[in-house]
Amino acid sequence: MHFQKKRCIAMLLAGGQGSRLKVLTEKTAKPAVPFGGKYRIIDFPLSNCVNSGIDTVGILTQYQPLELNEYIGNGQPWGLNKTHSCAQVLPPYERHDKKSGWYKGTANAIYQNIDFIERFNPDYVVILSGDHIYKMDYSAMVEYHERNNASCTIAVRDVPLAEASRFGILNTNPDSSIYEFEEKPAKPKSTNASMGIYVFNWDVLRQALIADEEDPNSSNDFGKNIIPNLLNAGHKMMAYNFDGYWKDVGTINSLWEANMELLGKNPEFNIRGAEHARIYARNYALPSSYIDSNAKTVNCFIAEGSEVYGTVHHSIISTDCSIGEGALVEDSVLMPGVVIESGAIVRHAILGENSKICRNAVVGGAFGPKEKKKISVTAKGTVLEENTVLLPGEML
Repeated sequence: MHFQKKRCIAMLLAGGQGSRLKVLTEKTAKPAVPFGGKYRIIDFPLSNCVNSGIDTVGILTQYQPLELNEYIGNGQPWGLNKTHSCAQVLPPYERHDKKSGWYKGTANAIYQNIDFIERFNPDYVVILSGDHIYKMDYSAMVEYHERNNASCTIAVRDVPLAEASRFGILNTNPDSSIYEFEEKPAKPKSTNASMGIYVFNWDVLRQALIADEEDPNSSNDFGKNIIPNLLNAGHKMMAYNFDGYWKDVGTINSLWEANMELLGKNPEFNIRGAEHARIYARNYALPSSYIDSNAKTVNCFIAEGSEVYGTVHHSIISTDCSIGEGALVEDSVLMPGVVIESGAIVRHAILGENSKICRNAVVGGAFGPKEKKKISVTAKGTVLEENTVLLPGEML
């Protein structure tokens, strides 16, 4: 089959188990976890691709793929279902050479899909992760890569020195060329942290993937293997500085914080944004939200299909939720379909999809500004019975 040649395509790594999100990812892949009232985490890199003019995206799935596959569908919500564009879900599969099976690492996942990439004969391949919240123009990064005649360009952001040992750290020359890469160093030499966003020349990446696969001692990982090996081989590698909002929502606390950072008149992350930076999502037809005359809502998102009869303060209320009379929801995230019955109290919590908090039950509690945040969490479909308590930091 003939495919139109592409200047650039994207490969989106969306197979992560997301074990640090605990009960929220027991039945859901991390990229499919709801976020911000009406989105899912994967909406952000997908929308960034579309807004950057990248119309061909391979989406590599593995853990709990069913919900994610259904959500992506043919890519229509992101405009990736047109004649010369696609959003192609790429699960692991059995190959004739037996070099197949589960994706062993990020590099192996791309290696197993070399045939997909070669259909489009791209000049450049952008490698992305499916579990970060941010807006970014990838086309500007690709142009920077091209302008500098690099083999690989890595997006970096400045992080506090105290946090630098959690990241892959890039040590650079004054012209932003990379001379050293350290994976989670105990004593970092700089604060240039890799964001896990890469632009590669396809011919360079293809050779590197094949060589990596033939190395029996490799971890088949971009940070541990591909990047250091290209650097050691003398390839020109550049750091691309990004100073916008970016959040790895891989933990309960970071997911809660990222949701809270959407709120307020001048939010830390403005999800609304301009037309060219809109976040697209698969949204189902629901009636407008209803807020009763006796309800009280302050500084919150209330998505369509929801009914509010109680009090909501500084919270994200997703689609199709219900909050009964006399109920209080404060500093919390309600994922789609949550029911809060009359008299229930929910503070500092993330409630999984279709959870039900029955009459007069209590979830979580307050904490002071200097206390460690203890976020209470319920799994998808949880029912907390009447007059029972889920303590701060507990999970159900």
